[in-house]
Amino acid sequence: MNLQIDLTQVDRSLRNVFTEIDTKVKQNLTRVLNAYREHRVGVRHFASVSGYGHDDLGRDTLDRVFAQVLQAESAIVRVQMVSGTHAIACALYGVLRPGDEMLSVVGEPYDTLEEVIGVRGSGQGSLMEYGVQYRVLPLTSAGTIDWEALTTAVKPETRLVLIQRSRGYSWRESLSVDDIAKIVRLVKQQNPNTICFVDNCYGEFVEDREPTAVGADLMAGSLIKNPGGTIVTAGGYVAGRSDLVEAAACRLTAPGIGSSGGATFEQNRLLFQGLFLAPQMVGEAIKGTYLVAHTFDKLGYRVNPLPDRPRRDTIQAIELGSPEKLVAFCRAIQRYSPVDSYLDPVPAEMPGYESQLVMAGGTFIDGSTSEFSADGPLREPYIAFCQGGTHWTHVAIALEAAIEAVGTA
Repeated sequence: MNLQIDLTQVDRSLRNVFTEIDTKVKQNLTRVLNAYREHRVGVRHFASVSGYGHDDLGRDTLDRVFAQVLQAESAIVRVQMVSGTHAIACALYGVLRPGDEMLSVVGEPYDTLEEVIGVRGSGQGSLMEYGVQYRVLPLTSAGTIDWEALTTAVKPETRLVLIQRSRGYSWRESLSVDDIAKIVRLVKQQNPNTICFVDNCYGEFVEDREPTAVGADLMAGSLIKNPGGTIVTAGGYVAGRSDLVEAAACRLTAPGIGSSGGATFEQNRLLFQGLFLAPQMVGEAIKGTYLVAHTFDKLGYRVNPLPDRPRRDTIQAIELGSPEKLVAFCRAIQRYSPVDSYLDPVPAEMPGYESQLVMAGGTFIDGSTSEFSADGPLREPYIAFCQGGTHWTHVAIALEAAIEAVGTA
């Protein structure tokens, strides 16, 4: 078996796809540049303040820039949010009250939200412990949204609908922005007051619109994933309706302080620069997903999305079928990571996850998965979830080692 990936052949077979991706990068970058121009971003915005963070001109301007780029009324961008899960939790705790119901319409959410909601763990102040009711609309047997059931799923007490855009650790297809628009329309027809909230992690800049452009009331995500452009060191964002964003900000800081607090610790330049780089970095990561899908599909493995399917996030799944292959795959990717390439990933417990995980994440920002990374839970059917890739040629190099490690299906 030839283990070398012929980049010339790849370029020919995926040339049209890569050109379409570059066109989308241009559209998204144009949106970013327009926002920077309209808000007169300058060197003065790179400075920061200390202490409470009051009157931070750069942070406040970045909030407005993010809101415009994400096509939302308002946004908060804060390094105090430790992860995408934290940003999501701020949004959920900010708008939900005892007696409210939250309905997940895309099946079970990502593992790290289970303890936030309260379906796993106890005694830590989960939503359910505070009296928030929780219900799940199961996926169909084909792993898709149950559109028919959704038409009657919303109740008068359904305060918030949770829409997870990315597949997470599941085999279902990630949602397109059009899918999200359809969900919002069906929900609002039943109860116009129900908040449509989107977990937007891994979805930013994949399409030329964001969920808040098609009616989503609120969304949240991580700054060390797509919007950070591989250089932002920490943080998260919440964007959407102004009153809902402020409610999330009050949960992050305190009632009465809200979005007016939160020092940025001299990070403003990186936050602005990361957002500028983000469309290009996301484009390269999407090219990498196509390369992974084409390569492992030819080797006989199940892949999702399929090689010819449009991309809706930056994640590519490969069903490897055994724990040995999953670990071997991640170790091969780690060997060709720019950071910690000498380490061997081993399965281990991780806070917030139900199963042991094995992770190849030799990235410059710990946990970002922005450089080409792979991970997966040690549970059947042993799926590797690939993310990131600052340039698709790096993905090609790492894949050669991964092919040698796992062979054909």
